[in-house]
Parts: sequence; C-alpha cells; structure tokens
Amino acid sequence: MSMGRGSGSVVPVETARVAWAASPKGTPAMVMRDRLEDLFVDDDFVGWFPVNGRRGVSPARLAFVSVLQYAENLTDRPAARAVACRIDWKYALGMELTEPGFDHSVLSEFRDRLAEVDRADRLLAVMVGRLAEAGLVRARGRQRTDSTHVLAAVRRLGRVELVAETMRAALEALAKVDEVWLAGVMPPQWAQRYGRSVRHERQPTGAVAVREYVEQVGADGIALLRAVYEPNAPTAGSGVAAVEVLRQVWVQQYWHDESGQLRWREAKASRARKRPVR
Repeated sequence: MSMGRGSGSVVPVETARVAWAASPKGTPAMVMRDRLEDLFVDDDFVGWFPVNGRRGVSPARLAFVSVLQYAENLTDRPAARAVACRIDWKYALGMELTEPGFDHSVLSEFRDRLAEVDRADRLLAVMVGRLAEAGLVRARGRQRTDSTHVLAAVRRLGRVELVAETMRAALEALAKVDEVWLAGVMPPQWAQRYGRSVRHERQPTGAVAVREYVEQVGADGIALLRAVYEPNAPTAGSGVAAVEVLRQVWVQQYWHDESGQLRWREAKASRARKRPVR
C-alpha cells in the first residue's frame, strides 16, 4: 500500500515482527494488506485537497482506514483509536509502531470530500479494477473491466441495509416507549430478523432472494406502522422520531401495485411512482 506521497509500500520491519508474533495466523486487516498492497495510492485523490498549506494525513491511508472501519462496523472514534493502538491496523497501514494516529474528525471530513460530485463512484471503479488485477474479483463471461455491475450491487445492498436498519431502529425506539405493548404486537420471528444489525447477519444473495427479503421487511414495516396507529397503541408511539423515519423511508422505497400488493421500488419502474405507500 503506497500510503503517502513520499513513503514506500514496505511495512516497517519492527511492525511486521510484532504483528506476526502477536497474531501468527494473521488477522483480516493483515491479510487484506498482504493481498491488496496497492489498493489505493495518493495519486487517486488528486484534486480532492488544496495543494497549499501543511500536508495532512495521506488520503490513501484514510481510504484504507475507511475500508477497515466498515469491515469491523466501527464508528469514527474507535476507528481512529484502532489506527493509533492496534498492531494489526498499523501493519495494514504500513505504520511504525510508535507512529501516532489522527483525530477522529478527519474521517468525517474525508467522507464529506468523498460525497462530492461522483468521487465515490470513481474511487470504487479504481478499487474494483485493482481487485480484478489481484485476481480477487472473478470476471463472468464478457463481464467487463468496468465497475458498473459492482456499483449497482453496492447501491442495492445499501438500500437493503437501509430498510432493515430503519425497521430495527423503530422497534428499538418503541421498546423504550412501551415494551409490553410491543411484545404483544411483534411476531416472534421479528426478534431474529431485527435483533442484530443487518451488517452482522448473512445477507441474501441473488435477485430472487434479495427481493423476497426486502418485500418481507416491507410487509413487517407496514404491519408495525398499522399497529402504532391502532387505538390501543401507546399515545407516544406515533410521535417517535424513528417511527416517522420508518414511514418516510417506506414511501421512498416501496409502492403498492394495482392489486394493493406491496412492491420494492425499481430504479426504472415508472409505475412505481404512481401509487406510493401511505
């Protein structure tokens, strides 16, 4: 990993020695480093930062930290602490053991820059190309060196996570309002379906399985919204912010067809915009 404009890609000897002594079988972060040494380089981020002033943290390093952060489901503070304290992360990032980390706010600022224009798509395209070069992304037939299909899959996964996490947040918020009432309206399978973050559960694969999953989540959300507005529901339930977020997300992500069946919105389904969820 070429982490800085002036630094090499070799892991410092002492960092490597201590890391492998502490974890002889390696950790995911260490394996990622060894398999994807040049996943990001600073030249990938030309134009993202002002050229004048004191040079900050390498953007290639921040990008790789963001990957590790997502893989371990960490917020910014624990991620920044891992950069400063964890030996396997220092190995993955090519850092000296005594090298300090950075303030957690730097990660948020990096994401703000990533969100500008089409930077996220372009960076993902670069990453997919390098994964293919490393033999970690398998080409299928004529399926291409470009990342269009990968971007589509990532966006779909983002929507799957959105609806499942929105449902989970609404359930947690309502449990704080009236746990007894919620237990009475909540089917047993909801505890298994929404008991943990969707990132920690096995995700459905294949178009059919994904559609079945999101439509099940959609039906669960409708059932919860109806229960919240029933006369015997707790008075404060309908005013819970997470419930209103659930309602708005369902309007954005689902629609009812002519027969009244709840459907998952498709990007090009113009009919889907005619009958939104109410």
